[in-house]
Amino acid sequence: MTFARPDHISDFDTLPRMSAWVTSARAEALEDVAFLSGAALNHLHLVLGREEVPQALLRDRLALRAAEACVAFSGRSERAGELRDAVLLMRPGDLPGPAGETYLAWRRAAERPVSIKALGRALPSLDPRQIAAWLDAGKGAPVSRAAMVLETVLTEAPRAEVPALVFADAVLAQTLGWDHLVPLLATGLKRADLRKHGDDLRLASHRALVSSVVEAVRLAIDLARRAAHLNAVAPKLRAKGAGDAVEMFLTHDAVAPSALPLPDRAARRLCDRLVDLGVVRELTGRDTFRLYGV
Repeated sequence: MTFARPDHISDFDTLPRMSAWVTSARAEALEDVAFLSGAALNHLHLVLGREEVPQALLRDRLALRAAEACVAFSGRSERAGELRDAVLLMRPGDLPGPAGETYLAWRRAAERPVSIKALGRALPSLDPRQIAAWLDAGKGAPVSRAAMVLETVLTEAPRAEVPALVFADAVLAQTLGWDHLVPLLATGLKRADLRKHGDDLRLASHRALVSSVVEAVRLAIDLARRAAHLNAVAPKLRAKGAGDAVEMFLTHDAVAPSALPLPDRAARRLCDRLVDLGVVRELTGRDTFRLYGV
């Protein structure tokens, strides 16, 4: 099932809102929950088709949430801030650690169009033939196919929660006609759901998508507003390289000043200026090794 993309409209305040009946319904039967998840995914599809939504930024922030959920599945305690630190403050030769590897996998999976090569880059330990086989494992409607892939991967590799969830979201995106993977299932599923099979897993997947899509839509609307504010002040920034720096903020969940295309002092001044203007936030609360994001 593939949805046609809607025409773009420039006013971010016109982004469609999720219908109340999708979020308030209390369905139990598989068919009813599937209807709700289909409505939620269709709504998300409309939102993703709007040019005012910063697509790469949305995927990157959802990747952080998915990584946080997967780290919790593995029994680790790292939260979003620690995951950012593990990846964004690495120096040449540093290793990100297990939690950082999980975050890197999700970031890399979401940043490029879905393909065997892109998934291989996100999950370098996997053989391309294995990637192709798992992408082909599911059949049927989008969520059913994603659940089948999730079950297949976890049956063959019971401890491979991250690859299983990455492939499930990749197959969901492919079936819906989306170019990029949108991290959704990991944030909606519970650890116990990953041990389910057949209809029980499909039911859990549909329920997970209803809740995660609602949150993704809220995030998309919030980021569209924040991106509009940042774009409005961008022409007033005079620092050389400020335009490229703004583009980094519009495509990355968090940015270290040292990663900006400016000298160190100029990068820190630009970040402080953007914070003063209310269009960028400092995310760590620290005096040093700061990270900034929209």
